[in-house]
Amino acid sequence: MSASKPGQETLPDSTHAAVFVASADMPKGSVVIRGPDFNQTVTLDSLLSTFITSGFQASAIGRAIEIINEMRQWRLSDEPTSVSTSENPVESELLDPEYRKSVKCKIFLGYTSNLVSSGVREIIRFLVQHKLVDCLVSSAGGIEEDFIKCLAPTYLGEFNLEGATLRKQGLNRIGNLLVPNDNYCKFEDWVVPILDKMLEEQNGAEKVHWTPSSVIKRLGKEIAHEESIYYWAYKNDIPVFCPALTDGSLGDMIYFHSYRSPGLIIDIVADIRAMNNQAVFAKKTGAIILGGGVVKHHICNANLMRNGTDYAVFINTGQEFDGSDAGARPDEAVSWGKIRIDGKSVKVYTDATIAFPLIVSQTFAKDVPQKAQNSL
Repeated sequence: MSASKPGQETLPDSTHAAVFVASADMPKGSVVIRGPDFNQTVTLDSLLSTFITSGFQASAIGRAIEIINEMRQWRLSDEPTSVSTSENPVESELLDPEYRKSVKCKIFLGYTSNLVSSGVREIIRFLVQHKLVDCLVSSAGGIEEDFIKCLAPTYLGEFNLEGATLRKQGLNRIGNLLVPNDNYCKFEDWVVPILDKMLEEQNGAEKVHWTPSSVIKRLGKEIAHEESIYYWAYKNDIPVFCPALTDGSLGDMIYFHSYRSPGLIIDIVADIRAMNNQAVFAKKTGAIILGGGVVKHHICNANLMRNGTDYAVFINTGQEFDGSDAGARPDEAVSWGKIRIDGKSVKVYTDATIAFPLIVSQTFAKDVPQKAQNSL
C-alpha cells in the first residue's frame, strides 16, 4: 500500500502496476504508423505510398502492392543457376544467362462474375490488352457479362430497389447494378448462331474438340470488340479457364441449344489438364484472386500441383469463421500446399472495386506508357 493520510482512500499498488506494465523493446526495423500529411501536396502515388504505414486494411493494400510488384519484377536470373550433373541434367537453355533474364513469374488472375458486371471489367481488360497477366480464371458470369456489355450497357441502380417491382419491369439487379433483361435476349441472338457453327465444326471435317477455354477463345474472336476482355485474350493468346462455364446465361443458351440442335460436347477434362499444366511447368507463379468460390480454388488447386504458388494476393470480404474457402486466410492455403511455405502472401478484406484500382495504379499501370506505343 502507498502511504496516505489518515482517512484518505488509497489504491492498492497492484492497480498502478496493472496499468503501467513495462514495455518490451520493439524489434529493430519495426514499422511506425504514420498516415498522409495533407499539409503537403498529395498525389495518388504519394497517398498510396502511405498505406503500408497506415494500419488495418490500408496496410494490407500496401502489402499487396509490394507483393505484386515483386512478382512482376522477378526473373529466373534472380535465382542461382542449378548445377547440371549426370543424375540431374539441366536443359542447356536454363543455363543461358539471356534466356534466364527472359523467364518471368507466371501471373494468374481470378475474378468472380460480379466484378465483370462492375467497372473492374475495364481494369481486367486493360491487363489483358497489355499482356500484363498470363492466365485468367473466371466464373461463368464473368465470361458472358463481358460479351453482353459489348452488346448493351449495364446501369447503376440502388441496393434497396424492390425485387418484385424490378421483376415486373424486366430489370435484373446485381447489388446496386441493373441489367435489362433485353440484354440477355441480345446475347442469345448473338451467341446461338455461334453455337450452331461450333456444332458443325465438331461434327464436320475439322472434328473440333471443344473445351471451356476454346469456347471462350472462339467467342472472343467472334465478338471482335476492343472493349472485351476476351477479344484481347484471344488476340494475345492468353488462356481463360472457366470450370463452371454452364453456370449462367451461357449455360442457359447451351441448354436451349441442346434441344434445338443436340450434340454439342464441351470437354472439361482437357481443360483441367491445361489449367494445371499452366502451374506445373512454370518456374515461378503468382496468384491475384478477386473474390472467392470456384475461381479462387481453381487457381490455388492448380498451384498445389507444384507445391504452391510463390506469391498470392487475395481480395475479398469473406470471413473464416464458417470455414469457407473465400474467407480463408492465405495461411490455410499454406497448410494444403497451395501457397509455398516460404511464399509471400496477403489477404485484403475489402471490396475489390475499391482496392483493385488502387493496387493496379501502383503496379501494372506503371508499365503501360511504353507498352502502349507498341501494342495499340
